[in-house]
This record gives sequence, structure tokens and C-alpha cells, in this order.
Amino acid sequence: MTVKEHLVISQASIDFPTPTGPYRALDKVNLKIAKGEFVSIIGHSGCGKSTVLNLVAGLYQATEGGIILDGKEVNEPGPERAVVFQNHSLLPWMSAYENVELAVKRVFKGKKTKAEMKEWIEYNIGLVHMDHAMHKRPDEISGGMKQRVGIARALAMEPQVLLLDEPFGALDALTRAHLQDSLMEIQKDLGNTVIMITHDVDEAVLLSDRIVMMTNGPAATVGEILDVNLERPRDRVAMSETPEYIRCRKAVLSFLYERHGQKAEAVPEPVVEKAVEEVMAEQKEVSPALVSVK
Repeated sequence: MTVKEHLVISQASIDFPTPTGPYRALDKVNLKIAKGEFVSIIGHSGCGKSTVLNLVAGLYQATEGGIILDGKEVNEPGPERAVVFQNHSLLPWMSAYENVELAVKRVFKGKKTKAEMKEWIEYNIGLVHMDHAMHKRPDEISGGMKQRVGIARALAMEPQVLLLDEPFGALDALTRAHLQDSLMEIQKDLGNTVIMITHDVDEAVLLSDRIVMMTNGPAATVGEILDVNLERPRDRVAMSETPEYIRCRKAVLSFLYERHGQKAEAVPEPVVEKAVEEVMAEQKEVSPALVSVK
């Protein structure tokens, strides 16, 4: 498909230092994403999916190449890119409302009146169907409800790009399905650009306009990109027996099991993880875009 440029990942490569020398986690990743598009990134563990997301978030800096959003280079976190991780990262002493309020105040202080901020907070909590529990603390609500609040907090920052790093991975199947349906509804209403990391093939096919399949590392890159030509709104039960759904599911599974590239053996995974942690430790300035980051 022809993609009108909104977000561009251009020749992005990233090296992490290790005792045995630089470890190339990503190599020449290229991807163009249109405004309002929902793109999932899928691949085996350790293939660099989350590293791509962190580059777009501005948490990592590319060793080579870079990220362009609406013609501007991304080199640090910003409120136009909000992140939701698998861990909801809510502040435990604050209510759901107060957790969302914290993000809103950091982004809109001086731009909205108190009344406008209150209305905006309640609107975003309503988007994730948490009106009834907005004054409850995290220890008083379920895991799925906590993740809804995390999504509301990210949406309340009014981001151009919503970055989701396996947001439903720790949830049971039924709760995950409800949140997937809510996410499709929200994206339809708001038109945000969404990039989601997932291990779940069915989730990727259900939610995405395109699925980006990553090769294994080291030097992971984009292996294939699959267009998902399923009409919206999507009904998970009705579409599961359609030829297009079956085609997409088969294509992703075939890539993951047959054409994903060699497994990383050059550097032990704990060494790479330590290198990544050291890079993250260098991010000393906390941006409004990182309100939802653990």
C-alpha cells in the first residue's frame, strides 16, 4: 500500500555497548506510517520490537539513521508521543482520576483552565469506561481496570502517536478481548496513530492496518510488512472465518516459524539487557511523555 508520510523510521540502527564490543540490536530499520494508521510490530522475543518503540518514543537515540514525525526529527521524549507499557505504572496512593490528572497538569498547565482540565480528565476516563471507578485507588481495582486507566492517562496527553508495548500481555483472555474492543472503538473515534508491540498473532490481525514482522537479532530489521485488508468496524467472531483473516494469520505464522532469520547467539541476552539498562539510566530528565512509563 502507498503510505502518506506522518511518521518515518529511516535507516535506523542502534548499537549497545557490551564487554565484548558493540552489539547491534537493530540494523537499518525502515518504516513509513500514515496518520491515523494502526501498525503492529511482531516477532520473536529479543528481536528488537520494543527497541523500535523506544526509538520512536525518544527514549533511545539511533546510532545511525533516525525518526521523523511530521517533518521534525525525534531526539527526545515529547507529549506528542505517549507510551503505555505492559505494567500500568499507576501511582498507588492516587486515585484513577488523580493519576490521569497528573499527566494532564504536566501537559496542559497554563493552556487549559481548571474547569477545562476537569472536563478533559473525565472525558478520557469515560473513553475507557472507567467513570464508575475514577475515584478508586489502584489496589481497589482489577488488572484490566488499571490498564484502562493507563490508556486513559496516555490519551489525556492528546498525543499524535500512541505507543503500546504489549499493553494486554499480562491480562486474562476475556479481559484482553474487552480492552482490544475498547481500543478499536477509541482509535476509530480519535484517529490517533497507533504503534503496538505484540506477541499475539490474532491480536495483531484483529487490530492492525499493517503488521510489521521483525527478523531475529543480532542486527534485527524489518523482514516483511503485511497489509490487513479487513473492513472496519471489525467483529472478532465474524471475521475469524473470512478468507482475508485466514490469509493474514497464516502469513504471520509462516514468517514467525519459517522465515524469521537466525536466532541471536552472538551475545548472551543478560549482557544485552544490562547494556540496555545502562542506556535507560542515562535518561535523567523525565518528560510529560513518560508519565505512563514504569
